[in-house]
Amino acid sequence: MANINYEIKETIGVLSESSKGWTKELNIVSWNDREPKYDLRDWSPDKEKMGKGITMTEEELENLKKLLK
Repeated sequence: MANINYEIKETIGVLSESSKGWTKELNIVSWNDREPKYDLRDWSPDKEKMGKGITMTEEELENLKKLLK
């Protein structure tokens, strides 16, 4: 499996936390040195492991916001 590098540029907020300390977070993340995107996924307490998630551009996030209203 190829290495994935990432940098959390900004933490927007935590949606929830599990009993084991994992948090579901909305962050701005740069994956493999690409343009940062909004990212929603579970993270381990040390941020070394992550669950499956979804990335969105700012436009996609705005569209999601409109859909939820």
